[in-house]
Amino acid sequence: MEKGEPTLSPGRVQLARGIAMAADLVQIVIFPAFAAGGLSPWDDALDVAVAGLMTWLIGWHWAFLPTFVSELVPFWDLVPTWTAAVFFATRGQGRRHGGELAKGAIDAEVVSSVPGPKGPV
Repeated sequence: MEKGEPTLSPGRVQLARGIAMAADLVQIVIFPAFAAGGLSPWDDALDVAVAGLMTWLIGWHWAFLPTFVSELVPFWDLVPTWTAAVFFATRGQGRRHGGELAKGAIDAEVVSSVPGPKGPV
């Protein structure tokens, strides 16, 4: 998502990530038994459906284009490209607003043990 676009709801982000992971699981575990890359009409149909769902759920993102094209390369569909693209497109999205932490989340602060400079050098 680009600057100025509305923030996605946590439900849409979770659904998009779940669909992407499920699609990659099917393509990595089940579809290689039938055919690879551009030879499998079921694999291609799944890619078209996932591309449409992702665009509908989270909007268009440039990361979807190379993902969609790379799925047509034989054996390249054995890489979880949909999952990577959706996690990249939704990074920082779907969080609660107002500084609230999710239930069970741990609030942490980075602390350095190295002292900073003591004055002008």
